[in-house]
Amino acid sequence: MATVDIPVPKKLQEALSAPKCIDLSLPEPSKLEINLPSGGSLTALVDAGKSIPNDCSLTFSLMLQVMPLMASMTCVLKILKLIKPLSDAITSPPPTPGVIKDIAEAVADLAPCFLMLTPAGMIPFVRDILCLILKILNCLIGQLKTIANILGGLTVQLETARAKGDEEQIATLECAQQNVMTSMAGLFQSVEPVMVLMDIASPFMSIAGVAAIQMPALGSASDMEALNQAISTLDEVVGTIQGVVDGLGGCPA
Repeated sequence: MATVDIPVPKKLQEALSAPKCIDLSLPEPSKLEINLPSGGSLTALVDAGKSIPNDCSLTFSLMLQVMPLMASMTCVLKILKLIKPLSDAITSPPPTPGVIKDIAEAVADLAPCFLMLTPAGMIPFVRDILCLILKILNCLIGQLKTIANILGGLTVQLETARAKGDEEQIATLECAQQNVMTSMAGLFQSVEPVMVLMDIASPFMSIAGVAAIQMPALGSASDMEALNQAISTLDEVVGTIQGVVDGLGGCPA
């Protein structure tokens, strides 16, 4: 069969040619940091457990650091604003009308911060923290239940494979079972930061007039019995926290 060469335009040839490495290379992320008024700085963190870092991911990392820092500095800045005219009044007596005016304005500006020491000011914060913990625990419970379903299915398949004497299938299923158990152990460990958060929240809960909530240990991720017990324990904790949150007005919709 005869072949016919069909001329291809140069632009089309270039479009169909293999891409050059420079066209596929990933841009190196730039170093991002924020200089703090105190003299220190915040640096964007690279999460090695996720995809290749870029400027977007580093920017979000820095944003997650700076937002809580700025929120926590609000009252500190107001206190410093009050200390400055007080210092002027002490070091250069008698205080001038201007200094007295600055002190009065600073005290008025600081007044909302005093609400932190009252139940009225602390309850919304405590409620929101407990609502956040509820979401985390519900996510963990959902993942643990998924693992329970997977383990249950693998157990049935293993029994069938062992009954047939299918060694290759048995090895494959046992490997899958071990991987699921490893995932379960990781989920058990992920409860620890929640326990730490609950401990840190205790003083705030006390100001709000809310009794401290204890997070029981889940034990070791060893088998289905331990998994079911962990799910039951977390369900009880969720019920306790939900009751407290409902008494504080419930979680925002």
